[in-house]
Amino acid sequence: MRYMVTYDMMETLRNTNQWLGATAEAMASYPAFAMWPNPGMTWLAAWGSVTERAFERMAVKPDWGIHSITCEDGRDHLVNIRTEVSRPFGDLIHFEVAGRTPAPRKVLLVAPMSGHYATLLRSTVRSLLPDCEVYVTDWHNARDIPVSEGKFDVEDYTLYLVEYMRHLGPDTHVIAVCQPAPLTLAATAYLAEEDPEAQPRSLTLIGGPIDPDATPTDVTDFGRRVTMGQLEQSMIQQVGFKYSGVGRKVYPGLLQLTSFISMNADRHSKAFVDQIGRVARGEASDHDAHNRFYDEYLAVMDMPAEFYLTTVERIFKNREIAKNEFTVAGKKVDIGKITTVAVKTVEGGKDDISAPGQCIAALDLCTGLPDSKKASHLEPGAGHYGIFAGKSWRNNIRPLVLSFIDANSGMPKTPSIRAV
Repeated sequence: MRYMVTYDMMETLRNTNQWLGATAEAMASYPAFAMWPNPGMTWLAAWGSVTERAFERMAVKPDWGIHSITCEDGRDHLVNIRTEVSRPFGDLIHFEVAGRTPAPRKVLLVAPMSGHYATLLRSTVRSLLPDCEVYVTDWHNARDIPVSEGKFDVEDYTLYLVEYMRHLGPDTHVIAVCQPAPLTLAATAYLAEEDPEAQPRSLTLIGGPIDPDATPTDVTDFGRRVTMGQLEQSMIQQVGFKYSGVGRKVYPGLLQLTSFISMNADRHSKAFVDQIGRVARGEASDHDAHNRFYDEYLAVMDMPAEFYLTTVERIFKNREIAKNEFTVAGKKVDIGKITTVAVKTVEGGKDDISAPGQCIAALDLCTGLPDSKKASHLEPGAGHYGIFAGKSWRNNIRPLVLSFIDANSGMPKTPSIRAV
């Protein structure tokens, strides 16, 4: 019960700050105050506006915001999001382009379950849509999943990916971004043994911790320092009475956000002070750079406790993927069984989350795969976010990934460099 109380206390603080921001903005904007102009009131209204928006974001899933794309016929086509496979902890969704002949490239984009929603990959999806049929793993907020749906750990995650790949068929090209890279590799190896005909044609792993010890970072050092007991006591809480998942043990999104912000507290503080100044001077807009970034960054979701704890223990501490000792439902998954799926790794030269060396380790694990089906790319100067959503992705990595897909699907067409 004490964990429920803690969870509800965090939500109460968030809600209270949202209310204080709204109240300050409304009070400082009272028309009568305009009779006696006061810069303090202007700044109070600006503080209230920025504060309310910041704390409101934390409880709301962002919209994908992809409504249409321009196709080769020069016309705008509407984009409809359709659920292909619906499951309690996550759906497989399809970005269906209305009125367009299905694109020859079928891509499954595996989104992380690491605190943010799949919408973190919005720009990645938008850049792929002109050239691909795009499917995305849309993970659900654990606070909204009833306890009756059971647990969800790294093995369940892997089996979800297996199901999605089977549904899409063998002409699929999988792109896994960051956290899911090790489990996507395991899911592919699982299919290699259990259902070879359902294997994808290619697998691209972007900035994932296949071998966390290959190049230690602050993330891997933290995983080494703390014990599982310490993690469970300090990070795990039970969902409060406000949500459908009441009683479910989770790693709360608000607690994760606190950790995210504390890592760069000075930079975030300055960003919000500067934004308050811009609002006060009338220089801010609803979709300016600050709001575009923080609308996504502050929108966090709860992770199932089992998933978080088994990720730390089995992927980071025990390195089961790196040692090729991972098991699913009591059966060992042998990555060496991958013999036909082409595998490419992508790393960022300045990635401080999954540093260079961690992801490329996947190629050494694929002992049954010929060198002709292995590829790697190191993007100089790119950080973690840049290798899947920034300028480095748009200008350099995306064309390389599309070329890799074409080279392993018999497509003669040169990939378009277009990106929306």
